[in-house]
This record gives sequence, C-alpha cells and structure tokens, in this order.
Amino acid sequence: MLAAFRALTKTDLAAVVFAVVGFYLAGIVPSVEIAWVVGFLLLTIFLFAFEVVTVDVAAISIMVLLGLSGLFAPLMGLEQGLVPVEHLFDGFASNAVISIIAVMIIGAGLDKTGIMSKVAGFIMRIGGKTESRIIPLISGTVGGISSFMQNVGAAALFLPVVSRISARTGLPMSRLLMPMGFCAILGGTITMVGSSPLILLNDLILTSNQALPAGTAPMETFQLFDVTPIGIALLTAGILYFVLAGRFVLPSRGNEMLTGSDTSSYFAETYGLSSFEIREVRLRPESTLIGMSVDQVEQTWRVRVIAVEKGDGLRLGADGVDRSLGIEAGTSLGLLGTEEKLERFAEENAVDVKPDLELFSEAMSNTKAGIAEIVIPPGSSLIGKTARDVWMRKTYGLSLLAINRGGTQITFNTGGVRNTPLLAGDALVVHTTWADLTRLTKDRNFVVVTTEYPHEELRPHKVRAALVFFVITLALVLLTDLRLSVALLTGAMGMILAGVLSIDEAYEAVSWKTVFLLASLIPLGLAVEASGTAAWIAQQTLTALGDVPIWVVQAALAVLATFFTLVMSNVGATVLLVPLAVNMALGIDANPAVFALTVAIATSNSFLIPTHQVNALLMGPGNYRVVDFMRAGGIMTIIFLVVALTMLNLVFG
Repeated sequence: MLAAFRALTKTDLAAVVFAVVGFYLAGIVPSVEIAWVVGFLLLTIFLFAFEVVTVDVAAISIMVLLGLSGLFAPLMGLEQGLVPVEHLFDGFASNAVISIIAVMIIGAGLDKTGIMSKVAGFIMRIGGKTESRIIPLISGTVGGISSFMQNVGAAALFLPVVSRISARTGLPMSRLLMPMGFCAILGGTITMVGSSPLILLNDLILTSNQALPAGTAPMETFQLFDVTPIGIALLTAGILYFVLAGRFVLPSRGNEMLTGSDTSSYFAETYGLSSFEIREVRLRPESTLIGMSVDQVEQTWRVRVIAVEKGDGLRLGADGVDRSLGIEAGTSLGLLGTEEKLERFAEENAVDVKPDLELFSEAMSNTKAGIAEIVIPPGSSLIGKTARDVWMRKTYGLSLLAINRGGTQITFNTGGVRNTPLLAGDALVVHTTWADLTRLTKDRNFVVVTTEYPHEELRPHKVRAALVFFVITLALVLLTDLRLSVALLTGAMGMILAGVLSIDEAYEAVSWKTVFLLASLIPLGLAVEASGTAAWIAQQTLTALGDVPIWVVQAALAVLATFFTLVMSNVGATVLLVPLAVNMALGIDANPAVFALTVAIATSNSFLIPTHQVNALLMGPGNYRVVDFMRAGGIMTIIFLVVALTMLNLVFG
C-alpha cells in the first residue's frame, strides 16, 4: 500500500483531491444541474492547472462533454443538456473570437512593414546607453503597442528589437526583457482590444444580462477607451517601479542574445570557449568513416557535421545535411567543434585536413551562414519534443549547438543537446544558413531573435497602406456603432487587399490555439450562468466574507482572479469568474459591470511566476530563473492590485 502511494504522481494526488472536493460539493449544492456544472468547473481547473493536456485540447474536451450532456441527460438526472446543442458552437462566431483573429492579423501587418525596426532605431537615438532612459522608452513603447494587439505578439515583435539595443549599448538582456514583458502585459489593459479578457468582456456582459433578476437594469457594455485611465495608470506604475527599483529586483547577467555572428566569436564571447572552430576535411579511400551516417559520426566524435560535399553538389541547410546521410569515399566534410575534438577526429580517421576552407568557403562565410539564436514560444508544436524527434536539421535547416534554459547552458559538447525535450522559453543556439533563418521568421514554432544578418527585405513601401487601414479601424471603432469584430476585420482585410500581408501570412498570424481555447470555453461560461452556479458560488462567498465594505469584496474578487490567472489561462479565468462577479455585485448592491471589469483587469496580473505566455517567452533569452519572477513579480503583483482597485473606483465610483 505504501509503495503504491509513493508511486502516485503530483497529478494523480491532485486528481484525487479534486474528485473528493467535487463529491463533497455535489452533496451541498441546491440542484443536480449545479452539481454537474461545478464538476465541469473543477475538471476544467484541474486540466488547466496540471496541464494534463494542452489548454486548447482541455477546453475543446469540456465543450464536447457539455454537448454530450444533452444525450445522457436522463442518466445524469437532468431534464435537458447543460448547454443547448444549437448554441454549443456559438463561441466560434462570437464577436470576441472574430475580434481577436482580426487584431492578430492587424498586428502582423504592422510588423511586416518594418515599423518595429524604425521604432528600435528611434529608441536608441533618444535613449542613448543609459538604463534609466532606455527602460522607460522600451517599456512604454511596447505597452502602447500591446494596447492594440495581443501582448504576447507585442513582446515577440520587440524581442529582436531589445536584442539589438542590448548588443549596441552593452546593457544585459536580463535588465531589459523583464520590464518590457511586464509592460507588454500591462499595456493590454489600456484599451478594450488590448487583451483577450477585455475583448471577451462585453460578450460576457451581454450573456449575463439575459440572466439578471427581473426588474434589474441591464449592464452597459464598455467602449474602446473606457479603461484607458486604468491602463495608463498601471503602465506608468510598472515603468516607475522598474526605474526606481530595477537595480534592486532585476538580475544582471551577461548578454546571451545574438545579432548574427560566426561560430568562433559567439562561443568566445558567450561561453568562453574560443577554441571552437570550423574545419574542412576530405576522406581518404581507407577512411573508417566510409559507410557511416552523419549521425554516427557526430555521436562518436562529438563534432557537428555542418556541410557535406560528395561530388554531387554542396549539401548545407534544410535540403542538404541530415543525420541519416551516408558518407562515401572522397567525401568532404565541414566540421564544427572544439580544437581538442577536431584534433582527435583527424587522428583517429584517415582524413586530410585543409588549412583553410576551400569547397565551403563561400557557403560558410558570414554572408551566407553563421550562428543565430531562436526562442521556442508558448504554443510551439515543438514543446516536449527533441531535436532528433523533429529532424531539426533536415526539417528546419538548424544545426542545434546549445540550449540556454533559465541560466543553464546545455551544449552539444556534452552530447545531450539533441536529446533534450524543448520547453517554452528555451533559447536555441543554432548554426544555419541565413536563407533558412529568414524562412523561419514566418514559422510560428519559433521566434527568431537574431536580427543583423543578410535576409529578405520587409515591405517598408507598405507602411502608408498599413497605417491608413489602422487609422480607418480606429475611426470605425470610435466614431460608429459598428460591431467591434466588423470594424477590426475591415482593417485586417484592408491590409490583405492592399498587399501588406498575403492571405497565407494572415492565416499564419492567427494563433488558432487561442481561438479554439476562447471559443470552446464560452459554452462553459453560459452553463455557469444559466444553471445558477454563479449565483450559488457568489452567495457562498459573500456569506464567508460576512458584513464587509464593498471595496473589500471587490478586492477579494481581484485577488481570486489573480490566483486563477496564475494557474490557468486568463481567458479561462475570465469566463469562469465574470458570472461570479456579477452575482456577487448584485448580492451587495454594487455595480455588476464594474465587478465584471475588475475580473477582466485582474486576470492580467500575471507576474509572480512565469506561467503567462509573455513571461514564458522571455525565460530563455533573459536567462531568468523562477526566483527572478518571484522577486520582481511579487512586488509588481501588489502594485497592480493597489493601482487597479484605486483607479477602478475613481473612474467608475
């Protein structure tokens, strides 16, 4: 029995705890319908918090189960399903989902014109090399941009910008990225289209209006800039926090980012291994390497084969060298490794070592290939897979040299780098051709950090068209009663028709994982509201709090939303808590719309641990550890709550 208990994982134990809580609540709730909805809520929180499956798969599974409740209603003790089947997929056509898709396309269009590079140049011109000036400029700019696009998108766009600024000023990335990331999250509270919870809020308010008690006035929805004073106050507080306290809470670690370099200079500067070299060798007829594969060569001698010439043309990059490639007599190899490993390779195999690169000189020149750094973003399909699993060299043209993960470097010299499962935020050090790297800038599985290398031009001639349609979109949102989704789609389609983006690039710009997550959770929110579950939880919460002022209840709600967003997506937290907030407000005669807004704002309070997509994205490039976020993010969490609650009551009190 004891051995079986020890064999249980944390997830198994958590599942048991959630099941016990579920059975307990089922015995005290006022109806069978509420009992089932509470069960689905607990299942959702469990799946999100412990990542049994990805969050989008979890959300879709819950939606399907809600749909099946109509079929099994008699067995579940219900008269009908928890959500009418005809409304089960309404989320995919909701105003919020379409708006998010359009915002992503508009953001990608602005990026494609090269505006980000101009912004970086402007920041460096007026910011100089002083940290106290550069942090406000970077953070304020990112915050402003993220008010009109998804904050993780704004952070991803600015990651190469910050890399360039760091390289040119000598300021450590670790002192620039965290302020930038935090302010990208804060900037999402400046407008009603800055973050998914705020985009979703008006739809949730309209849904809640349908379940209000008779005689209760319906809640008004929020306009684009209704939250701007709150967002600006939060962004300003975040910038001031890092300017005044940054020297105490931000780590100061050496630059790990790249701006395009050759192998020797990168390893000399980053790892102090100046002996890493590229050599060209040619196999003799008696060489024992003949018949071996590239993979066998690399595993045996701990070198990287980065170029091959077998007499049938140079093999380099995605369409050339792969680990299954066989080696024949007379083959020339381009090798990357330490001086010690290369000397051993030459001694143990019958090869002629060229004094200089000959066959590979042009292809391996800094104008054609070199060391680059890319980051694995949240949502990448490569998470949990190894370089060997995905055939990284053959598929993507990347020869993986090292992984920078939270202050730890995993190098190919140790032999384990290609067998290490990738995590969100990992910074990958790779050798690649610039052509392959350019291709990867369009791949959603990577964020390319290296910026200064020969690559295809962006579309600066489309800046005017992009800005025109951006302004048209703002005008439609501000000056007309057009639905938000239609106004945003006008700008998105305008950019596509004007050639700022191709339709394929627009499809690639959309995070379909986010779309399915949001659309699939909307039916759960409907079930929570319509079944009376939200009203019951609200009543129990108010009873537990006792007779306290309204602001105390609001503060408790904000803290609850902060906790939820640390263990699950901010979209999921918003869907679950907005109905609860409305019912809590009704129970104490407070403004339900303001309580709903409190939830949508507080779900951006994601600084304490790196669970937010933005924070996860910056872990590797900034060489951060969890303790770094706990130190800086703990204080930011408190500041956020104080400023947000104060401004909410000043603006809407």
